[in-house]
Amino acid sequence: MNVLPLLDRAGFDAALEDLGDVPLTLALIDLDHFKTLNDALGHAAGDNVLRSVERLLTGSLPAGSLVAHVGGDEYAAALPDTPAETALIVLSEVIRHFQQADNRDAAWPASLGMSVGLAYRPAHAQTLPDLMRAADAALYRAKVEGRGRACIYVESRMVLKSNYYPKASLERLSKLSAALGRTEASLLREALDNVAEKYRGEL
Repeated sequence: MNVLPLLDRAGFDAALEDLGDVPLTLALIDLDHFKTLNDALGHAAGDNVLRSVERLLTGSLPAGSLVAHVGGDEYAAALPDTPAETALIVLSEVIRHFQQADNRDAAWPASLGMSVGLAYRPAHAQTLPDLMRAADAALYRAKVEGRGRACIYVESRMVLKSNYYPKASLERLSKLSAALGRTEASLLREALDNVAEKYRGEL
């Protein structure tokens, strides 16, 4: 049986860098209602769930994939030379396996599930930070659409109304987008991330 190594966040980031510009699908994986299980059954039960998830991911993803525990109940995986549509099939099967009663401890709440966000390089993003943001946006959509599913990133078309933003600012954004070879939406997401980080203490 081919079992992939489980990386930590630093090891995952380094391994991604080592892949260079290889086309790949990045998956961000988050457990649904994990806190509910921890609160009801205790952290030992939570740790058992995490070990189960790790065995499932490292034992089920294709050879050559990267798998990492990036914190809490969050995992990441990279599937080199794998289109997002193929990765969607693979991760959807992982989700179904995790949710089948035969593969679960009877004490686990029915609400405990798994959501996945997928983004593909180069179609969805060129740089690793942008790819992470795109996968995170897809994960958020999976949560909003009902959890227990995998979603592929869809570029959000931000409507910038000139009565909200000065024309000069919109023109500068457009020029910056062209100069960097990035979408205006990705630049705005980066700016929002920076604002959130700046005022983290207020959240």
